[in-house]
Amino acid sequence: MKTQRNGFDLACLVFVTSAVVLLSAPAQAHLLEGEAGGFLSGLRHPISGWDHILAMVSVGLWGAQLGAPAIWLLPVTFPLVMAFGGFLGLLGVPFPSVEIGIALSALLLGAAVMTQWRPPLLAAAALVGAFALFHGHAHGAELPPGESGILYSIGFVVATGCLHLLGIAIGTVHKWAWGRRLLQAAGAGVAMGGVYFLTQAFA
Repeated sequence: MKTQRNGFDLACLVFVTSAVVLLSAPAQAHLLEGEAGGFLSGLRHPISGWDHILAMVSVGLWGAQLGAPAIWLLPVTFPLVMAFGGFLGLLGVPFPSVEIGIALSALLLGAAVMTQWRPPLLAAAALVGAFALFHGHAHGAELPPGESGILYSIGFVVATGCLHLLGIAIGTVHKWAWGRRLLQAAGAGVAMGGVYFLTQAFA
C-alpha cells in the first residue's frame, strides 16, 4: 500500500510539473486569438513571474505540512478569493500596493513553510485569502486587449490550481525527516525570494 501511495505521489508530481511546463511554452500564446487566446493568456499569466509561482506553490507546501483539512482548504480558498480579486482588476477597481502585497505573500508564506508554522485553520485560510486578493487583482488588471475576460479568468484559476497541486505533491515528502528539512529549506528560499521581490516593489 505504501509503495502504491508513493507511486501515486510521484505520478502526480510528474503530471502536474509536465502540465506547468507545457503551459509555459511561449509559442502557445500565439496559437489562438479571441476567446481561446484569452484562456491561454490566463493559463500563462500565473507562471509568467516567479513572485506568483513561489507564492502559489508555497500554498500547497504549507497545506501539506499542516495536513487535513488544511491541505485542501488552503488551495481551495486561494483560487476562490483570487477570482474575486481578478474581477476587481478586470473592472479597473483601484487596489493599494498590489506588488508589495504579492511580494509579502512570498515572504510570509515561505516563512510559514520554513518554520512549520501551525496557526488555527481559519487564521491560515484568512492569511492565504488576503494574499490571493493581490494576486488576483494583478491577473485581472493585465487582461490582454480584445480577449475574453471570463475565459482569461478561468485560465489563471486553472493554472493557479496546478501550482497548488504541485506544492501539495512536493509537500508529501514531509512524512520523512529528510523531507521536512527539505521543505524548510525550500521555504527559506521562497522567503528570500520574497525579500528580493519586496526590494523591487519599493525600488
